[in-house]
Amino acid sequence: MGAPFWKTKTLDKLSKREWESLCDGCGKCCLHKLEDEDTGRVHLTMVACRLLDTDQCRCSDYPRRHRQVPECVRMRPDNIASLVLPSSCAYRLLAEGHDLPSWHPLVSGRADSVHTANASVRRWVVSARDVPEEDFEDYVIASEEPDS
Repeated sequence: MGAPFWKTKTLDKLSKREWESLCDGCGKCCLHKLEDEDTGRVHLTMVACRLLDTDQCRCSDYPRRHRQVPECVRMRPDNIASLVLPSSCAYRLLAEGHDLPSWHPLVSGRADSVHTANASVRRWVVSARDVPEEDFEDYVIASEEPDS
C-alpha cells in the first residue's frame, strides 16, 4: 500500500474529501480572537463560536457556517499562512512541510484521539452563546494559540 495522501499531495491537489479529513476536530480555529487596535497583536480567548458543538468540537451547522457567522475562518490552500491557526493544525503543519501528529485521527485511526491526547478545546472552552461579546476580553488565554 502506498503512502497516505497527505504525504504525497500538496494541499492544492487534495480532493474535497481529503481536504475535509485533515480537520482533526480540535476546535481551536473556532476560538474568538481579539485584536489589540494599538499593537495589532491577536489574543485568543477561551470563547468558541456559537456554532461550535463544544462536546464534539465540530461545527453544528458546517454547510451554512459562513452565512450564519460571516467571520468564520475560510481555509484554502492559498491562505493558510495568513490565518491565525494553532501550531498543531494539520493544514498549517502540511503547508509548513511537517507531518501530522500521532494523535491526528488520520494517523491514529480513531476520531476521538484528538480529545484523548488533550489536543482539543473540549475540556476548557466556553460557548459564545454563554458569554456576552463585551466580556470576551475577560476570557483571553494567550497571545498565540493555546497549548492543550
